[in-house]
Amino acid sequence: MRKRKPVAILLILGLLLSVVLGFFGCAQNNSEELADISGIADGKVAVLTGSTQEIYMGEHYPGTSMQIYDSTVDAMMALKTGQVDYYLANYTLALEMTKQNEDLVYLPDLLQSEPVGIATKKDDMALGNSINSVLQEFKEDGTMDDIITRWVKEDDSPYDLADIPTIENGEELVVGISATTEPLVFVQDNHYVGLDCELIERIAYELGMSVTYSDMSFSALIPALTSGRIDCAISGMSATEERAQYVNFSDPYYDDPSVAIVRNPGYVSSKPWYESIKDSFIGNFITENRWMLLAQGLLTTVIVSVLSAALGTVLGFGVCMLHMNKNSALSGIARVYIEIIRGIPVLVLLMLLFYVVLAGINIDPVLVAVITFSLNFSAYVSELMRTSIGSVDKGQVEAATATGFAKWQRFTLIVFPQAARIALPVFRGELISMVKMTSVVGYIAIMDLTKASDIIRARTFDAAFPLIVTAILYFIISTLLVSSLSRLEKNIDPKKRKREVKLSD
Repeated sequence: MRKRKPVAILLILGLLLSVVLGFFGCAQNNSEELADISGIADGKVAVLTGSTQEIYMGEHYPGTSMQIYDSTVDAMMALKTGQVDYYLANYTLALEMTKQNEDLVYLPDLLQSEPVGIATKKDDMALGNSINSVLQEFKEDGTMDDIITRWVKEDDSPYDLADIPTIENGEELVVGISATTEPLVFVQDNHYVGLDCELIERIAYELGMSVTYSDMSFSALIPALTSGRIDCAISGMSATEERAQYVNFSDPYYDDPSVAIVRNPGYVSSKPWYESIKDSFIGNFITENRWMLLAQGLLTTVIVSVLSAALGTVLGFGVCMLHMNKNSALSGIARVYIEIIRGIPVLVLLMLLFYVVLAGINIDPVLVAVITFSLNFSAYVSELMRTSIGSVDKGQVEAATATGFAKWQRFTLIVFPQAARIALPVFRGELISMVKMTSVVGYIAIMDLTKASDIIRARTFDAAFPLIVTAILYFIISTLLVSSLSRLEKNIDPKKRKREVKLSD
């Protein structure tokens, strides 16, 4: 048999290579003049979801074209590529971003003062009061000033990490963070560090508690706190009126004003594209062993995908049998289940289960993700199985009945094998779609492949390289699944086996 060239793989790799070369090889020559802060009123402005900058724009520039992003790096890339003219961010973030991107600068104008604090649950006044008491001590004895000085640096000098005392067996303090806000909270050497991390760890020590971090998107911190998933939240969070309706805030410990980031006029990259690729590879994967984040994320993605596929298939078969039951009540329950699950976006279902339905249960987020994707997958598998079973020739079933086959024998020996052959090609496509949809699990504090990529991008401010590698890894997973199911399809389909034999001859 002649081996066909993997044309699709070659085309995809060529496309990825062209994207890499195009991104790193182009010299960026931005605007001729430095943007002025007064231009915000007429320009396009990027802000983050749920940020105080979003509120600020709504109050002061309601008619301005505002684009909202979930990721700092996504907003930065929108600015770099000219999709927006300004990116409003906190000073500490702007400081780090412009250090690592010479083609960006922040304007000296301070848009608004933003005192940041630690958020706690409304019904946990004791923890809030204790945190305020320790904060007051830190302000009086100079500890707070020392922490700020060592983490917020105007120059390129390295951070001054200090030895923080810890309590091993103390009461657990679950702290919600968004580890994409260097120098406040970020990942260094595969550990959570930063101004906010040191502060909360020192506070926990004074309270006789041990810290456990729960890393999630910034917009998910308040829902996680109100649902009881975490005890407090700290990630440069300001006490706005809207947030204060749902949570309590400690006394401010740092003022992190808003500034506008713009493109640096006249900047031209003089570095050859191959050096840029080499530097990006080292910075994204070798430095601080960041490849380990991708490895951990890849393992989580595989675990969630495999378990969801297995449980979803079994559950889908059960729903299918229920749907085909002659009892109208049981059949109706199955139909309602299918319509509800298929009608809810998987991300909404994921957050609904994590923050509402299972909020009162101490359950691992990975298990919640498996439950979510199993439910979602089962709804599609059940309909696939039902239509496949219905397409089997009824005459064969009648013949089997006439020859004395029991009901379970007719199904397992005649109906199911043929239905499986019919369903498998479509099942393969549904499985691949489900694997790709697992990229949203980072919303509930799971370190999957996409979340790991986001954390790396937030450190390196490199949007291209981590995303391309993540895309390649997803492509490899999908290719392996397709190959495995194709082999299974050949094994259970005698017609395909015969075709393979003829071609080999």
